[in-house]
Amino acid sequence: MRVLRSTEAHWQALRAVRLAALRDAPTAFGVTHAQSSANTDDDWRAHAAGRKGVAFFLAFDGTAGEGETAIGLAGGVLGGDGVYQLIAMWVDPEHRGCGIAAQLVAAVKAHAVAAGHARVVLGVSPENAPAARFYQKQGFVFQPHWETLASHPHIQLQQMAWLAAG
Repeated sequence: MRVLRSTEAHWQALRAVRLAALRDAPTAFGVTHAQSSANTDDDWRAHAAGRKGVAFFLAFDGTAGEGETAIGLAGGVLGGDGVYQLIAMWVDPEHRGCGIAAQLVAAVKAHAVAAGHARVVLGVSPENAPAARFYQKQGFVFQPHWETLASHPHIQLQQMAWLAAG
C-alpha cells in the first residue's frame, strides 16, 4: 500500500475512489454523488492536478502498475478563512483498520505544514463516534465551533483541530 499526492495522471483513480466514497457514505461529505457524477473528465483532471484548490492524496492497494486500485483518499484545502482543512477523508470498507486512514491524514498534515500552516481543522459529526475517536488518535481535539454540512443541512458538524508541534 502506498499514499501519494494525486496528479493529473491519477484523474481516473480519483474519480473512481471519490464516487465510491460518496456511494458508501452519502451523508459524510459536502457534495453529493449526483454533483460529483456530473463532473466532466476535464473537471476530474483539474481536481487530480490540484487546479481546483484541493490537494488530494490517494491510497493505492499495491505497487505502481496497471492493476493498481485507489482504496482511499483525503484532501487538504485552504479555507476562505485562511485555515487549512482536511476534507474528503475515506477508506474502502474492505481496507479499514490497516493504518491507511492514518497515513492519509499524515500526508495532509505534512502537506499543510510544508505550506506553512501549523493548524489543520476538520468537521465531524459527534454521532460518528468511530471517526471522532480516530481523529482524536491522530491528535485532533474538539473545538467549540459547529457548522452545517453543505450537502445535508440537517447534519451539524463539530470542528476538530490539530496543531503541529513546535
